Formats: sequence, structure tokens, C-alpha cells
Amino acid sequence: MRIWQEVCAKNPFDNSPFRGEYFVMKVGLSMVSKIRSLGLGGISGYEVSVECSLSNGLPAFDIVGLPDTAVKEARERVRAAVKNCGLKFPVSRITVNLAPADTKKAGTVYDLPVLLGILAAAGLIGPVPDDCAFFGELSLTGQVRGVAGALPMALAAQRAGIRHLFVPADNAAEASYASCVAVHPVEHLEQLLRHLRGEETIAPAEPREPIPEYPKALDFSEVRGQENVKRALEVAAAGGHNILLVGPPGAGKSMLAKRLPTILPDMTRKEMLECTEIYSVMGLISRENPIIVTRPFRSPHHTVSATAMVGGTSTPKPGEISLAHNGVLFLDELPEFSADVLESLRQPLEDGVVTISRAAASTTYPCRFMLVCAMNPCRCGWYGHPSGRCTCSPGAVRRYLERLSGPLIDRIDMHIHVPALEYSELRADTASEPSEAIRERVNRARAVQQKRYAGTGIQCNAQIGPKLLSVYCRLDEAGEKLMRDAYTRLGLTARSHDRILRVARTIADLAGSEAITRTHLAEAIQYRTYSFGVENS
Repeated sequence: MRIWQEVCAKNPFDNSPFRGEYFVMKVGLSMVSKIRSLGLGGISGYEVSVECSLSNGLPAFDIVGLPDTAVKEARERVRAAVKNCGLKFPVSRITVNLAPADTKKAGTVYDLPVLLGILAAAGLIGPVPDDCAFFGELSLTGQVRGVAGALPMALAAQRAGIRHLFVPADNAAEASYASCVAVHPVEHLEQLLRHLRGEETIAPAEPREPIPEYPKALDFSEVRGQENVKRALEVAAAGGHNILLVGPPGAGKSMLAKRLPTILPDMTRKEMLECTEIYSVMGLISRENPIIVTRPFRSPHHTVSATAMVGGTSTPKPGEISLAHNGVLFLDELPEFSADVLESLRQPLEDGVVTISRAAASTTYPCRFMLVCAMNPCRCGWYGHPSGRCTCSPGAVRRYLERLSGPLIDRIDMHIHVPALEYSELRADTASEPSEAIRERVNRARAVQQKRYAGTGIQCNAQIGPKLLSVYCRLDEAGEKLMRDAYTRLGLTARSHDRILRVARTIADLAGSEAITRTHLAEAIQYRTYSFGVENS
């Protein structure tokens, strides 16, 4: 008790509102402080305690707790920032522990809490409340710079019961979407110190209301003809189904696929936060656009590696399939992708998550995406065209198509033929339906699905499991007969059988029907009738 009174007597902030919450202990000649902070593991945040000890001995500055190089370099940034802000850096043996000490710490997020911990242990600043947490990178002049992963760490602060979170000003808008946490934007170290002294108040940032904005330059009204393909894309968007577009060059495959985001259903708040967490960890969130409000559309080039597609490197990071979570992964010229890249998609398409295992760590990332592919029917692109201009031999066509494995094709719900446009269709003056009208129908169908699957974790028909499939995709007698005939004649697999039922369920939802009729089922089967092979002549 006597030691505590001595510490309080020397506290220069007796009138501070934080009086009585001074978390600095004096033990002999050693001073210890504790500052709450946060860290990143994959795309999830977790709490980190920054413990600072000042003791007698030769001057030294050590950081322990499995820090990487960027964390260790905080010593020089902190030392310079303290001196350049007019404070005296303590001349003593400084030990900083980042707990839990058995978890690897990476990045520059610990600069700010390390500095505050040293100042608190040295008695250069007043007490820091236990319901406050800090993270941010420091410049040599004391400016607080933004870091990656602000939203996941803010959500972790929410779970940990932290009430006040001090973050770089560049990250404040993003972090403010965490509930029950007051996020204070910090521009400079001196500003934060004035706030802690009670001289100046840093007002919490208010989250902006997310409003989806769609590119006006891309719209389905610009697409001439291809009504059957537009209908297929509407069904795919409503149910989250994978789709493959096959047709000759110039038929409009890429044009249609790039306009697909304009008819996708609006994102829920949960989906927005899930996507923003991934993009935040990758450093793809800006101060101007702090949250993902429209579904992602990723279109990697066919030279992409398997690591870039799935995720990885020595420190596992999300790949293209995770960046497309809750959105679209578009693979143009599908057969041109390497075999290992295409085969790496099989498991994520089924599970909706991908686990990346490395010697340093094993991390699981979400990747519930809608796969949209486009390809030509052969290398020259004109196989089966009425003009007969195809120059590929039957063997060349077969080899081209064999680049796609049967198991991968089987995981794509809809196989759509995109024919070449006739001149009359191309020059027609009739106005096509705009994306907004299509999106309204898609939103209505998706709302029905979300209500139907409430509490199950399922967002759309494409995610229905076997148990719910038998409940919500029942067929009447006429439907059973049609499905039996299609299964036999088309050589369907059990997987393709289930996928046809899911597509039929979506078509029924678009029609506002509770039951799947023979008409709905016939349309769904039609989307699986494209033949991948050389016709016998």
C-alpha cells in the first residue's frame, strides 16, 4: 500500500479523469506497465497485452513474444518518436513483452502501445484506463500511420469488452463499423497525449451508412440479343450458382460476365463485414472507401499461379478465391489456366473454405464465391459454327476440351451455350432490359431464400446441403419422371443431380412458386445439356 501511495504521489496527473486506474506497479527499482492492444491471426483479430518493464542495468531495449522483423524495428521508431515529441526517452533497461508470448506477432501495429507502455512505466504519462486499447504505426516525428487489418482488430476489441479504441486516423472509418466500441482517430502522438491528460478530447468516429453503388458504364441494357444467356445469368445471380459460358469469339461472353455484378443481390451487413475483413488484411481498404458495399468481382489472368489463386506464401495470406468471397470469381479463357490452378478450385467450391498449411502456420480462409467461367469450344473458337470456318481437327478439339477435368465441370451448375449474334439482332433498335430491373427480381428471390434458411447459416440455394435438399426441393410425380429420364439419358452424376435441383429451386423462387413444377425442372435441366466433346459425323 505504501508503494502504491508513493506512485500516486508522483503522478503528475492527479486531476485526471483516469485517477484510481493507474496500471503501473513499482517493485523495488523496476517499473512495469500494461497496455492493451490487438493483433492479427489470418483474418481474425485477437487481444495482445503489451507489458513494459524498466529496470536498472545497462541501457537496452528488447522486445520479446515472438516478434518478426517489423515488430523489432519498432524500437527505433519509438525512440525517435519520443524524442521528436519533446519527451525524454528513459535511460534504463527496457523489456517489452507481447502476450500471449507463444503467438507470432507481425507488422507495425504495436508501435503505439509499446511507446505508451514505456512512457507509463517511466512515469512520463498518467494512467491508462483498462477499457482502452491502442494500435498503429509511428513515424519518426510522432505521426500515427494507418495499418492493415483495422476492422478485424476492432471486432476483436468488441469481443474483448474494450470500450475505447485508439487507432490511426486513416483506419478510423473502417474500424468504426465494429459495434459497442468507441473508435477514436489519432493523427499524431501529441494529440493522443493531450487526450490522455484531459486537455483535449478526441471525438469518436461515426460509421457511414453503407450505400451500394454500381458502375453506370456497365449495364445489361447495352447487350443486344442473347436473351437465353441473360436469363441464365439472372438465375445464377439469384441462387449463387456457378455458371460456364461457351461460345465463339465475339459472342459476348466476357461482356455479359463483366455486367453480372450489376444484377447481383444487395449484400447483407454480415456479408459486408466478412468481405471487408479479408480486404483489410490485404491492405486494400482506403480511407475514402472503408467498407465493401458491393459484391467483389475478381478476374485473374490465366497466368495466375496456384498460390496466388488459393492463397499462401511463407506467411499464409488470402488468395483470389478468398478475395471473391460473397462475390464472383471470373475465369476468362478457362482452358488456358494451368491444370494445378483449376484442380485447386475443386475443394473450395464444395466446402466454401480453404485451409492453407505451411511450416510456420496453418490458416483457414472463407471462400464462398460464385464461379463464372468463359471459354471457346475449341482453340480457334469456331467449332460447331454454321459457317464451317473451324480449322481444328477432331483430335485438336478433344485435346483442348480435355484440359478441363470432369470433376471440375461437374461442380459447375449451369453450362450455357452463347451463340454468335445474327446481324438482325446486332442492329436491332429494341431496348434491352436494364440491370436495375433484373436486380429487383434477383433481390426478391434472394430475400425468399434468406427467410427460408434463417438460422441455418445458408444464404442462397447454391449452399443447400443434402438434408435441406430433400425438404425444399421435393418433386411431384411429373417432376420425378422427368428427372429420372434426364438422369439416365444425360449420364448425370449424383452431384449434378443435386445441382439441377438447386437451380430448379431458384427458378421456382424467381417465379414466386413454393413448389418446384415440371416447367421449373425442365429449364434447370436445359442448363446442363451442353455437350463437351466432338460430335460424331
